[in-house]
Parts: sequence; C-alpha cells; structure tokens
Amino acid sequence: MSDRTMTRQVLLFISVLSLSSVHGQVSYSIPEEMAKGSLVGNIAQDLGLDIKRLKSGNARIHVGNSAEYIELNKERGVLLIKERIDREALCRQTTPCALHFQIIMENPIEFYRVTIEIIDINDNAPVFKNNAMKFEISESAVTGAKFVLERAFDSDIGANGLQSYSLNPTEHFILKLQGQADGSKKVEMVLQKPLDREKREQISLVLTALDGGEPQLSGTVQIHVTVLDANDNAPVFTQAIYKASVVENSKRGTLLTTVRATDIDNGSNGLVTYSISSSKVGILDLFQISESNGEVRLIGKVDYETAKHYQIDIEAKDQGGLSDSSKLVVDIVDVNDNNPLIDMMSTSKSIAENSPSHTIIAVMSVHDPDSDNNGVVNCVLSENIPFTIQSTSNGFYSLVTDSDLDRERASEYNISVTCSDEGVPSLSSSVTLSLQISDVNDNAPVFERSSYEAYIIENNTPGLSIFTVKARDADWNQNARVSYILEDSSVNGVPVSSYVSVSADSGVIHAVRSFDYEQIKDFQFRVKAQDGGSPPLSSNVTVKIMIQDQNDNAPQVLYPVQTSSSLVAEMVPRSADVGYLVTKVVAVDVDSGQNAWLSYKLQKATDRALFEVGSQNGEIRTIRQVNDKDAVKQRLTVVVEDNGQPSRSTTVNVNVAVADSFPEVLSEFTDFTHDKEYNDNLTFYLVLALAVVSFLFITCLVVIISVKIYRWRQSRILYHSNLPVIPYYPPRYADTLGTGTLQHVYNYEVCRTTDSRKSDCQFARPCSQNVLIMDPSSTGTMQRIQSEQNILDEPDSQLEVCHI
Repeated sequence: MSDRTMTRQVLLFISVLSLSSVHGQVSYSIPEEMAKGSLVGNIAQDLGLDIKRLKSGNARIHVGNSAEYIELNKERGVLLIKERIDREALCRQTTPCALHFQIIMENPIEFYRVTIEIIDINDNAPVFKNNAMKFEISESAVTGAKFVLERAFDSDIGANGLQSYSLNPTEHFILKLQGQADGSKKVEMVLQKPLDREKREQISLVLTALDGGEPQLSGTVQIHVTVLDANDNAPVFTQAIYKASVVENSKRGTLLTTVRATDIDNGSNGLVTYSISSSKVGILDLFQISESNGEVRLIGKVDYETAKHYQIDIEAKDQGGLSDSSKLVVDIVDVNDNNPLIDMMSTSKSIAENSPSHTIIAVMSVHDPDSDNNGVVNCVLSENIPFTIQSTSNGFYSLVTDSDLDRERASEYNISVTCSDEGVPSLSSSVTLSLQISDVNDNAPVFERSSYEAYIIENNTPGLSIFTVKARDADWNQNARVSYILEDSSVNGVPVSSYVSVSADSGVIHAVRSFDYEQIKDFQFRVKAQDGGSPPLSSNVTVKIMIQDQNDNAPQVLYPVQTSSSLVAEMVPRSADVGYLVTKVVAVDVDSGQNAWLSYKLQKATDRALFEVGSQNGEIRTIRQVNDKDAVKQRLTVVVEDNGQPSRSTTVNVNVAVADSFPEVLSEFTDFTHDKEYNDNLTFYLVLALAVVSFLFITCLVVIISVKIYRWRQSRILYHSNLPVIPYYPPRYADTLGTGTLQHVYNYEVCRTTDSRKSDCQFARPCSQNVLIMDPSSTGTMQRIQSEQNILDEPDSQLEVCHI
C-alpha cells in the first residue's frame, strides 16, 4: 500500500444548530486501516472550543452500543485512532461508510455530533468463490454461444472494487461483460470459434478479475471446458427478472418463488438444472434453489434493518452445457420487531430544590431501526412528577424540570422514561433515572405549639429544669439543626436571663433563681428557634411561666392585737346567754389557694365547757349560760391552721374577763400576763401574791399623791394616768372589710381608773376600739403588730369618770 494511498483527505464542515442541546456538528473523512494513534482532526479548533472547556466539562466520546474506534485527547483537543478500522468489516458493501458519535460535556451539559466517513483503500483483491469452473460444451455449439462465468467479488468499493476481467487464451472464447441495473456486470464467455472435440476434447482457460486500485490487485480462476457431442439448444428462462417478497424474520425453508427454464432438446440434452450464480457475499447463506424444480427457498435469517432487498442471479443449464441466466429480486418486508433503543448520554445524579424551571437533568438518544410507523417513536414520563421530556433534534431528547421542586415534599424521584413506537402491536422500552433532590434552607423552624405555659413550684432549686420547647425544621442536615436562643427582655425591670436560661441544643428551660410566689406569680418571655442554614431562618414563641404557691407562710393574726406593752382582754357579762359572741379571731395567710384556707380550733381554755371557736370564722362564743361561779379570768389559746401540705399554724392567746364592772376585772387581771400555765398551781399562787403586793403598794402611793394634789390637778390626772386601760367597742360596731374582721354587731363596756383604785372611774365610749389594755408587760404570739392611736388622744371620745 503506497504512501499516496495512505494520504487521507479530510473534508470538514461545521454546522451550528439552533437546537437547545446540540451545539454543533463536524464531519471528517479518513481512510481505513489507519494506525493506532493517528490524527483524525483537531476537534477543539473545528468546534471553536477552548482546551480548558474540554477539561472542565469532562469531555468524553459517547458511541452508544457501538465499538469505540476513536478517542479524544483532551490535552491537545484532537481526535485520534483508537482501534484499527476495517471498512469492509464495519460496513461491508454499504456506502458511504461512516462512524457517528457524540462529544459530551457537562457543567453545563452540551453535546456535539461528529461524523467520520471511512474512505475505502484497495486492501482486498478480487476473489472467486470456487477454485475452478467446469463447462461441458457440445461441439455443435454455434459461434456466439454464451457461457455465464462465475463472477468474482471484491470487498472494496468504488474504484478499488472489481473493475474488469480478462480471459486467456482467447483462441476459442472471448470475454464479454454486460452491465446490469444494480451496477454489477454479468461475465460471459462467448464462443468465437467452433469446437472440435476430435481435435481437442479439453480446453483450459484462466479468468482474471482486476480491480481499479493502486496498485492494482487481481484474482484468478481456472476454467475447464470439456467438449461434448452436439447440443444445439440452450435452456431459456420464462422471465428475464423474477420478483418475490418475504417478511423479515421468516422461518427457514420459506418458499419465495419458483423459477422455470425450458430446453427444447430431447433426452439428457433437454434436462435443465438450476443454480445460484450471484457474486455477492452471503447470498448463498441466505437463499437456496432446487436444482431440479427451480424452487427458491429461504435458508438463513433476513433482517430488514440489515438489507431491504436482495438480487439473486440464477442460472439454468442443460446436460449439454448450454445455459441461460435470469435475475430474482427479493424484497424484504419490515415488521415491528425492534424495540426502541434508549441511550442515556448524560445524566445528573442530584439537583438542588431551588433549581429554576427547565433545568436539564438528562440527555438521551432514542432510535428504532424499523421503518415507517414501526420506527416512529414517542417518549413519555411517569405521571405526577415535576419533569417533562423535550425533543431537541431527530432522535435526541432532553429531560427537564417543568415546575418548582421541594425536597420536603419529595427528596428523591425515580423517573421512568417509556419510549413506544407506532407499530402494531406497539413495542416499547423503558429506563429509570434516580434523581436526588438536594436541600436548601427554605424552611424556618416551627414550634410544636403557638405558645407555651409551664408551671414551677416556688422555692425551687436554682438550675431546675422547668419545661422543654421543641421546634422542628423540615429541611435536612445542617439546615435542620435547630438552636434555641432566649430573646432579651425584662421582667419587672430585671433582665429575663436572671430568671431563666435556655439550652441551645435541647430547648430545655432552666430556672436561674429560686422563685417566690408572694413576690412574682407569673412572667413571660420569648424563645427564638434558629436553624443552621446560611443565611439562617428563625421563628419565635412565647413562653409563660406560672409560679405555683407552696405553703411556706404561717397564718398571721390580725385580731386580737397583742403587743409587748399591753395586755388585750375581752369582757363577757355574767348575764351573757348561750351563743354570746365574745370576740373574733381574725387571721390571714399570704399564701394562695388551699394554702390560705384557714381553720380555727380551741387548743386550751380555762373552762372548755364555757367557750367554743368557730372552725371557719374564728368566732369565740359561749356554749352555755354564764353564771356567778365562773372565774372572772378566762384564758383561751386558739390555733389558726392553714390547709397546706404540710399545714402551718399560729397560736393566739385570748384573755376573757367574766365580769359586769371594771373594778371587778381589775383585781383579777393585774397578774394576768405572768401566767404561763393555767393548770400550774404553784405559778398561779406566786403570781397572785406578786399581784396583791403590787396592788397594795400602788394603791397606797396613789392615795397619798391624790390627797396632796387632788384639788389643783384633778382635771389633769385623767390624761397622765399610766394604769392599764380596758377599751370598749361601741354598740353596733360592724366589720367593713368582709374578710378578716368582725362580721356582726357587738357591744362592749370600757372602764378606766385614775391614779388610784379608790379614785373616780371614767367610762369611755369610743367608736373604733374593742381592746381591753390590761398590762404593759403582756406578750402575745402575733407576727404582725398593728399600732393604733390611744383612745385618750381622740378628741371626740366621751369619758365618764366615777370615783372609787
């Protein structure tokens, strides 16, 4: 093979297409049998691409199901021969012979169509099927008798294919070539000189087939002619051209047609045999003719997609060696026997959920080798998915988005593409593409509730977990990682952070301090949930903390008032009836709820048979008629208890004087504050003795002073007296608050003395006092002291003075 033959001529043209995905097309022409690594063309230059774009776009060659003969050198931007190309093996007699493939690039997805035409070189010599041809020719054969010779076949095409024949020697026969409709030539050996069997019974000839390549190649076959006795009539076909059709994929043995030739000779000279003399490769592997009856049958598998029709040369020969030839044209009828072929050229594994509409996620090619409607293909997608398929050019499709994506609604799609042809019945092929939807931060955290309320018992331990707020984010991974933040605010002028704290990861709310229900009953603040996206999204929720009361305060007695400087006593006349209201114990509890529900009970009493205490209202009443035998001095101990768990209580001592007049009371109550136990006789007598001595001393002192200054200071003695005073609540005194004070009308009498027990008594009837002041040294159990104005300082008080 010469260098001039190996010199390739490249025909290049570039067509920029207006379709969305195919950006260009380029074609090359190269000779077959080029060595590996040979240059095909500078694809980057021809397509106007930058070498960097080839690298960044991961440029590659996509050939589908075909063998790869060409490779792309991205470093140089050129196409090189990867495998030796044999045009005859690739395309046989088909012309033109070309390789079709695509160059695919990503980011963004682009592809270019490339066509490489394979130019034939003269690398195949003409070949005869048989090594020799034998003829038996009657010596009576007339000049001009024709004998059809086996034709040679050459795998090359065009000028490199079979061009001419030569016959040697030419003493008796000459060669005649007759052109046919399909472009081939019928080779006939024509008798130009009568034969004489007696002179020469065997004649040997050499038939040489020549192609038109450089250098010229040839093939030879021996022709052996046996001269027979006279057979002067050759067979004659009934038709010059026979036609038949067969459906592709028909069974072997299918009868195509029957050819017929007649020979008017008698006997063996008129016996005709049939044979196929076609020179095309593969014909004898597909068709067979019966030698005796001319039936042509299918013995191989025909495929419309491989060849749409065949031309078969048929020869009829009699026993005398005379023959005739005819042609059988077999048309192959297409059936829908090919499913559409789907080739995914480029696909995306994932796509962001905020990708714009009409984003390309895959490019594919679809081909159906059938004809007419059998090869018309339509592609559809599975229903209810936000994608559509678009035809970009003949046989090429793009899979694009047609609506907004939402990973929270669907994080993955299995996209099924089904392509069906229009044959009857229709054939289809399917391919499934798995596409992941990648997350973007498009969802803010959402709290489980619109607001929260939590409860905590007062006197809690700092750091105690109160409540947990929870927010969920529909996004994924970092975009769904929620952090909780306590928003700045104040409660009663104090930052809320000094009350509570929030765990950033778990949303647990902790108490920073110990709460006191009596100081703050509830407060609220806002918690922000923020995700980890960029930029982050957040939402807020209001949390209200309710402080629950704990029974941590004992009841406080408001009445009767007891101070360290005076003794409180209540007077009960001896004429009091059953149910007589002596006084009322008024107490409050700063706690709330059942912790503030108070009950009263009588713990101790001088005479338990005389008094009772109302358990709900604290009223002290007589339970029997008061008589003269009852002691003047009565001491009651009342317990005030709340309803908490555990309960708390306070005791109050109530001193009651059973007497009709103040002098009777005064003698009994001087030592009242010194009694510690009513049942302790020893203490009682000691106190009584002390009271008597004190009384006598004070009486003497008062009498002496009174006598000396009686006349000139009588009017002032009343206002400077230091003796105990028994206040008296006026008639019809009513409670004005409704809670914690007297709820009924009570009457009291108050008696006052001057400097001496023998001096005049003064009776006062004030409007706001119900307290009997007995002794400056008296003590009580009150936790809260209420100070009141001394009745002597009231200008409106009415005083009556009596002398004892």
